[in-house]
Amino acid sequence: MKRGVWQAVAAYTLWGLLPLYWKALHEVPALQLIAFRVVWASLFLTLFLFVRGQVRAFRVAAFRTRTIAIYAVAAALLGANWLTYVWGVNAGFVVETSLGYFINPLLSVLLGVVFLGERLRRVQWVSLGLAAAGVSYLAIDYGRLPWIALVLAFTFAVYGLVKKLAPLAPVEGLALETGMLFVPGVAVLAYAQRAGEGFLIGSGWLMFVALAGTGVVTIVPLLLFASSVRRIPLVWVGVLQYIAPTLQFLLGVFIFRESVSVHTVIGFAAVWAALALFAGEALVRKVSAPITAE
Repeated sequence: MKRGVWQAVAAYTLWGLLPLYWKALHEVPALQLIAFRVVWASLFLTLFLFVRGQVRAFRVAAFRTRTIAIYAVAAALLGANWLTYVWGVNAGFVVETSLGYFINPLLSVLLGVVFLGERLRRVQWVSLGLAAAGVSYLAIDYGRLPWIALVLAFTFAVYGLVKKLAPLAPVEGLALETGMLFVPGVAVLAYAQRAGEGFLIGSGWLMFVALAGTGVVTIVPLLLFASSVRRIPLVWVGVLQYIAPTLQFLLGVFIFRESVSVHTVIGFAAVWAALALFAGEALVRKVSAPITAE
């Protein structure tokens, strides 16, 4: 296997194991946890651009009206996605969060059809219908819509659509997005600290390192992912991305001991079948595409 494939596997494995990190920080309220994630990620990305000597070029490219508008929307979607995800994990809904990231690729395809004029083949339409049936079945079993999964899938799919129109490279784009969320993040932390509920000061060096690590666990898989997509065909990216939600589902069932009924398994099975059908059809059509040597 080539370097790009291993980078993608590493990125999706890290994303799949992230619930372990968030669970370890469960005593930190979700809003503060996201604020720490935004602040530290922004600082690390700024340092990354500085080390690579790209700060001046970044300023020139980023501070344009259209660019700022696009990334303001992207930042709002990313913040909502992160907040929902961390809250869902720490509230005991790891299995449902994994469902969101199983649904996301198919929803992204649907948005491509609606907004970008892309066309689907018959098998792809069947896979979308099968996934919709699985989600509907889960909603009936839950007695409610699986709103955590749907919010995660919707926000990240629309985020992907916005990024499709975005002019900056992945690292620079994320730097701008987290930069836009930096001031609100600092405000959240300052307010919590003043109210006596903060973890910014007085929580010990171990907690400080763990909270600073939220920036690291955000940036590292994103950099691996950004590097991998330049080296391997998108069909490989599409197949490998299911590593993350699969790991999340397994963590929810076997590590966090979340209850999973037969009906939950049936609903997930329909979504898994839809993904297998979609990915399998893509692989059959693209199996002859070589992986570029890097």
